[in-house]
Amino acid sequence: MKKITQIFFVLLTSFCFSQSDDDEFNRMVVSEMKSASKTMNVQVNPNTQNYDVTYHEFRFTIDPNVFLTDDSGEERSSVVAQVKTDFTVTQATNTITFDFKYSADPVFKYTISSVVSGVTSLPFVHQNTDELIITFPTTLTVGSSQTVTINYSGYPNNDAGAFTRDTHNGTPVIFTLSEPFGAKDWWPCKQDLNDKINSFDMYITAPSTFNSVSNGLEQSRIIAGANATTHFKHLYPIPAYLIVLNITNYQIYNQQGGLGTLASPYFPIINYLYPETNTVTTQTQLAVTPIIINLYESILEPYPFRNEKYGHAQFGWNGGMEHSTVSSMGNFGRDLIAHEMAHQWFGDKITCGSWKDIWLNEGITEYMSGLVRENLDGAPAFVSWKNNKINSITALPGGATFLTDAEALIPNRIFSSRLSYNKGSMITHMLRWKLGDVMFFQALKNYLADPALAYGYAVTANFKSHLEAVYGSSLTEFMNDWLYNQGYPSYEIVAQNWGAGQAKITVNQTQSDASVSFFEMPLQIRLSGSSGQTHDVVVNNTTNGEEFIVSVPFVVTGVTFDPNKHIISNENIETLGNENFDSNNAVSLYPVPAENELTIQFPTNFKLYKVEIYNNLGQLLGTDYKKTINTSQLSSGVHFLKIETSEGVFHKNFIKK
Repeated sequence: MKKITQIFFVLLTSFCFSQSDDDEFNRMVVSEMKSASKTMNVQVNPNTQNYDVTYHEFRFTIDPNVFLTDDSGEERSSVVAQVKTDFTVTQATNTITFDFKYSADPVFKYTISSVVSGVTSLPFVHQNTDELIITFPTTLTVGSSQTVTINYSGYPNNDAGAFTRDTHNGTPVIFTLSEPFGAKDWWPCKQDLNDKINSFDMYITAPSTFNSVSNGLEQSRIIAGANATTHFKHLYPIPAYLIVLNITNYQIYNQQGGLGTLASPYFPIINYLYPETNTVTTQTQLAVTPIIINLYESILEPYPFRNEKYGHAQFGWNGGMEHSTVSSMGNFGRDLIAHEMAHQWFGDKITCGSWKDIWLNEGITEYMSGLVRENLDGAPAFVSWKNNKINSITALPGGATFLTDAEALIPNRIFSSRLSYNKGSMITHMLRWKLGDVMFFQALKNYLADPALAYGYAVTANFKSHLEAVYGSSLTEFMNDWLYNQGYPSYEIVAQNWGAGQAKITVNQTQSDASVSFFEMPLQIRLSGSSGQTHDVVVNNTTNGEEFIVSVPFVVTGVTFDPNKHIISNENIETLGNENFDSNNAVSLYPVPAENELTIQFPTNFKLYKVEIYNNLGQLLGTDYKKTINTSQLSSGVHFLKIETSEGVFHKNFIKK
């Protein structure tokens, strides 16, 4: 386990962006990605696609005190288990297949003692493709409901860290961590992102000196002799990789979430802590948990599992994992608490429909932890957070956030800190910047409330459609530039004084990767004066070399590009131009070339009298009296304007697309 952690940590630290906070951030990424160096070629198993899992009942008997040591030095605890599965047949068949780890080792393997359906014993084959194939005596018809119960025992393989025996302060601990491909290492499952389990019951029998943890609400803890059987019930849909089982001498520290209102009733926050960690220091760290969860409720919607619980279970990885209703935690830093909690909405309630769409889990969730900075620490801290993300993203010139089919098979690419987390979070912020707060946060709420997606799966197209529905315009160009293609822009901004109360801003852009020809974005530019005055303007940059004339209430002596870090960019140049004001240049047009509209810009002391439009033959096409002219009906090519103003007549030409 420790060796795997070190390998992945080396991969991640090349993309660090500031040492203090990012040590914690990188440990979190390692934990979420960790599922195994040996699962690089895992794909959806086509042999598991003929049924839909509706329910599991798990019964595990585990004594963390009892273990064997394998040849690699790993301590392996034995399990005696029974997994009952209810499923609905989706394709007529007489066999079903579960993903289940196979080992030929004479000791460290699983022994399947029986597979039954009702009172009927079923033949089965457990083969080295990590498949358990079960044969029924007759063909199962489409739509029929079936049940199989698998009884097995053995030593879960810890190569992937999916089922780990470790110690803390001399006491044994069992913990699981199955993302993305590790669930099959400890129970027979359908391991893909296409079939959520509607509900499950978990019964864990262990020595009564230990406390057990799983998803959902604890129903009972029954002591019989030296053992205690703890029953958890989870009534929300859940993918296989989010099911958790932890056992050690946990102490329980209770908190409360919710506002105590009809819209936000109270619900329990249950923290399972190592005794040596259940200190005033840890409880002080955990005090932020209800604050953050209430913040998320105010931004998004009520906590999606509020009928059960939220909480944390301490485990042996130096990071976290967002198991539904109970996040596994290696520490209790605020950023980690914020990130794993946000997954309850983005990742657990709505799960990415493929690993190519992992940014819907990790990018949006990491942005939520940024909103904690913004709301609890203030705007300067949030700007610093975004700046760190930008520095990480632009450390290399390429890399897309949306994965290729080949990349979606590689855990350390799926969980790239630079692309999935950091670039994904800044793409989320740029969507907020482009749409504005009202529309952006409404789109998030609509996405989470969509009955076709809630407690199910979503892909990027689903998220995009909710953004566009609120925005009222296409975001295809944005997604192509920032999500599907690679790189980032570098800007050259030139500002110069331009007559009474105005400045001209010229924007040029280069791209770090050839996959994007131009990044179209609204840009924030800060103009400053000699007495410390500042004035922020926003220009919608759609072409290279674009010029904008803006109002400014002082003489401009300085210019700053993107002061609040809204855009992924780097190596930007800001220049104060010294060109003298020339009345011939006082009037400008944008955008050029024009498509549907053309706007005339001039100083505020100018008054517009009339605009005449001519074609390249000198024929008058129309007359207007407004600064914005409708050009949608003009033919493509060069056209000419005669602009009559209080300061004289100006002649300009432009190109119609």
